Amino acid sequence: MNVQRVAIVTAASRGIGAGCARELAARGYKVSLMARSQNVVNLADELGGMAIQGSIANAQNLKSLVEATLDRFGRIDAVVNSFGDPPRPDLLSITDEVWQENFEMLFLSVVRMARLVTEPMRQQGGGVIVNISACDSHEPELSTPFSGTLRAAMEGFTKLYAKRYRADKIRTISVAPFFVADNMAELSGWNVPKDLMYGRPARYAELAKIVAFLISDDAKFITGTTLKVDEAYSAAI
Repeated sequence: MNVQRVAIVTAASRGIGAGCARELAARGYKVSLMARSQNVVNLADELGGMAIQGSIANAQNLKSLVEATLDRFGRIDAVVNSFGDPPRPDLLSITDEVWQENFEMLFLSVVRMARLVTEPMRQQGGGVIVNISACDSHEPELSTPFSGTLRAAMEGFTKLYAKRYRADKIRTISVAPFFVADNMAELSGWNVPKDLMYGRPARYAELAKIVAFLISDDAKFITGTTLKVDEAYSAAI
C-alpha cells in the first residue's frame, strides 16, 4: 500500500525553505510549512499543504506545527530545518541577547524539533531530518560569526542524533551550501567570488533537489554527516 509521505519545512516563505517545499511537493509529499511571513500560507495553499505562521526560535510555535501536522496528516516522514540569514555584526559587538536569539534559531530549534518528531518517526518505522547549515561552519569567518559557532554546534548535534537513532531508521544530515540565490541582486552586500563554477550561485531549486535526494530512499545509508555543496571553496577535505 502506498503511503502519502509528509514533510515539514521551516523558514519556508522564501529562499531555500520555499525551494525545498516546492521540490518535495512536486515529488508527492504533503508539505507542512512554517515561517513568520504570511507568504508561507499562500505557498502552502498553492502546494496543497498546510502552514502555520510562527518562529522556529519559539518552542511553542514548533510544538504547534508538529501537532497540527500530525492532526492533519497522521505522520511525519521528513523535516527540513531551514533558517533565515543570521546577522553579521562585529564579533565583540554581539550582545548576550543577540547570541541567545541566534542560539535559539540555529541550534536549539533543531534540538527542539528532534524532540518533537522522533517518537512519531520511530513509531512509523523511520524518518529523515535535514538541517540547512553553511559551508563555513567548520572554518570560522569573522564576517559570519554565527556559522563558525552555532552552526558548528548544530552539525555536532546532527552526528550525535544520528548515532542515537540509527537503529530506529531515523536519519539526519546537515547540508552546507555556499551561496544560494536565484539572482545576484539577492546577494547584495556579500563578497561573492567572481569565479563561480557556472558564473552564478546555486539556485534554490537546485539545492532543493539535493535535499530531496537525501530524504529519499536512494540515500538511506547516508546519516550523521555534513554534505558540503560549495564548489570546493571550503578548505576541509
